[in-house]
Amino acid sequence: MPDIIIRNGTIVDGTGAPSFQADLAVSGDRIEAIGALNGAQAPKVIDASGQVVCPGIIDVHSHADMSIYREDHHDLLEPLVRQGITTFIGGNCGMSLAPIGGRHPDLIQQYLEAFTAFDFSKAVQWKSTAEFIDTLESRGVIMNCAMLCPHGLLRIDAQGFEGRPARDDEIAAMSRALEESMEQGCVGLSTGLQYFPGLKSETRELVELGRVLKKYDGVFASHIRSYSNTMPLAVDEVVEVARANDINAQISHIFFVPDFGFVAPVLRKLVIWLAALSKRWTPPIPLDIDIAKQLKKLDDLRAQGTNVLMDVMPTTTGFTHLLAFFPPWALQGSLDDVKTRLADPEIRKRILHSITKGKMIWPHLEDDAWTLNLFKVMGWTCCRIMSVVSEKNKHLEGRSLVEIARERGVHPLDAACDLLLEEDCKVLVFESMAEPEDGFTERSTFAPVKHPETPITTDTILMGFGKPSYLFYATYPKFFGRYVREKKMLDMETAVRKVTGLPAKHFHLKGRGELKAGNFADILVFNPETIAPRATFTQPIAFPQGIGHVFINGAHVVEGGAMHKQERRGRVLRRA
Repeated sequence: MPDIIIRNGTIVDGTGAPSFQADLAVSGDRIEAIGALNGAQAPKVIDASGQVVCPGIIDVHSHADMSIYREDHHDLLEPLVRQGITTFIGGNCGMSLAPIGGRHPDLIQQYLEAFTAFDFSKAVQWKSTAEFIDTLESRGVIMNCAMLCPHGLLRIDAQGFEGRPARDDEIAAMSRALEESMEQGCVGLSTGLQYFPGLKSETRELVELGRVLKKYDGVFASHIRSYSNTMPLAVDEVVEVARANDINAQISHIFFVPDFGFVAPVLRKLVIWLAALSKRWTPPIPLDIDIAKQLKKLDDLRAQGTNVLMDVMPTTTGFTHLLAFFPPWALQGSLDDVKTRLADPEIRKRILHSITKGKMIWPHLEDDAWTLNLFKVMGWTCCRIMSVVSEKNKHLEGRSLVEIARERGVHPLDAACDLLLEEDCKVLVFESMAEPEDGFTERSTFAPVKHPETPITTDTILMGFGKPSYLFYATYPKFFGRYVREKKMLDMETAVRKVTGLPAKHFHLKGRGELKAGNFADILVFNPETIAPRATFTQPIAFPQGIGHVFINGAHVVEGGAMHKQERRGRVLRRA
């Protein structure tokens, strides 16, 4: 006798095949059968008439690994499960919590504390990837997770905070550390090539690390160097790593912000005006042409056997560390070195010159030439405070940098430097070209959102403080509600495959991502007519509507409007 029967649902199995009406039986942690189970009995029977029954969602770009080790992570990560996510890929952007042993654990500690704002000595009780995974398994996790090995940590351990290309012996040390982490369960390698220290790597370093991934069928996931005019070259770099080693690759959270050059101030004002106009009427101007060209390039490459995917957040408002807006030369060395520069009035003038006069060229070998100068391409108005750590500045969360500068009577750069110093450099920010979530710049996301080979992702940063992105509560309800139901950009079968079967196959997650007998019972049941977000940018903390049930490894973790937090039935998915 099965434990659970879900009756009369519309089965969308995650393969892209046509949906069909059937019953589904769960026994233990597995799907026992799918079909007409009229005579079957079970202790729990769910009527899913009019509901979609599909695999649980797999979020391929998340930073939930930065909090899933915590005893209270069931509260922090509840918004993910409540929107249907049953598995996430962590360790993205070249950053994670392991490995942290080796030559420079003190520098890795500084690097991680600037982002996480936690007390490293109290929080982290492990060194190796194996010890980190063992810690998660011993404490229990509310959802499945797989880990990428973080290139940033490998690089710091190999050469400290030196801002230069790696020597052969340092590449060899990184390769050994990567091999060890792959042996211990990682599913691939992630890079943060826009950020220090990844931005100082050369393509040859990445290709060499790809040779290790080849041995383990690992995935190369990359926050690329540029999401602006040199984006095609940044995409080509990932393609080179994948093609040279015959491995799968993943380009993280694709977006595009053009460099308008000397007419940028005028065109930014036009964009802001058109974004405001979109509250009443959205001009049908295509803004996704550049990304569409890259998607076509990847389509052609896949036809030739080079498997590189992109993923996308369904939003116009990104989020990152405030230091990501600064020129790379200003971020070299220790955290104390960075703070010393930020406090120096003369160096601030040099930073301002780099931002206003620097060129976004490839490669980024000169001090004032880096590949994503966000303040230059998006303007000072693009930045809003996401989180700080001190109580005295909590009132600044959600406010724009320009507004803060005006209140303080300083230039926006000075406001940014002062805030970083006040917060020990622990400041996360939102960035958007116009008002967050406007209907005009949203058009820049359409090509990847509707592309059948582009997974949807949250880029989750749920740390328990600050103003969260509404995506952490609403990514997939927005995707199914706005883009599938309302805009009809995709049919339901294609949409479900994008967030289930496709990522499971790409990241080699065996027994996940498809509904079929014998697979793990990660299941989502939702109402296709009502699924929608309740969260907004200004009011981000709100659970979605239309989610009926979520099962993780057969455990019924979401039922109606309630979540059973005591069910820690997730698993760490080690490399097969």
